[in-house]
Amino acid sequence: MAIMQKIIIATGNSGKVREFKEMFAGLDVSLASLADHFDPIPDIEENGSTFYDNAKIKADWVCERMGGGVWALADDSGLEVDALGGAPGVLSARYSGEGANAARNNAKLLRELSGVPEDKRTARFRCVLVLRMMGADGGGDAYLTADGSCEGRIIFEAAGDKGFGYDPLFVPDGFDRTFAQLLAGEKNGISHRGRALRKLYDGLAGRLKCAIIP
Repeated sequence: MAIMQKIIIATGNSGKVREFKEMFAGLDVSLASLADHFDPIPDIEENGSTFYDNAKIKADWVCERMGGGVWALADDSGLEVDALGGAPGVLSARYSGEGANAARNNAKLLRELSGVPEDKRTARFRCVLVLRMMGADGGGDAYLTADGSCEGRIIFEAAGDKGFGYDPLFVPDGFDRTFAQLLAGEKNGISHRGRALRKLYDGLAGRLKCAIIP
């Protein structure tokens, strides 16, 4: 019987953890989050200039503190709004400044887009994943990376309660409902994070000897 590989997701965001677990269902991995190992949950400084930089910073932080063959999976993701020159981008989680939370970030986004017509409110969610595998294959550490994006638009007021972050304001192309109104299976099938995870599965398939979710 294969030994289940332990992976710590470098986040304390319960909504994000839920998405990862749904996407990894049935794979030979044991998933945990920062909340399962640290009290209080650490606020890892994300001072990179790109999504990749920040994801790697978080994966390295976890591995350097946990050791013992634990792998760390980190993502950095955010919303890029064309009318705002790509903002909030890597600052998505901290868009409204000190003490930022989803409600404040969403309120600021709507203020910044005030007066922008519907056809100019195009946007995308983007995600970069970094998996650091400590002592992979009996050698040194190795990294797997993957990315994904989802195009859509920002609506004028929040709708839905199933998602988190900017989900209530984002309608993906081909839909008339926000991410926060979609069922988990619908969202995972098209989301930036879901697409990135499926790419990551390709790299992990042989290493974990598991089937890739179609």
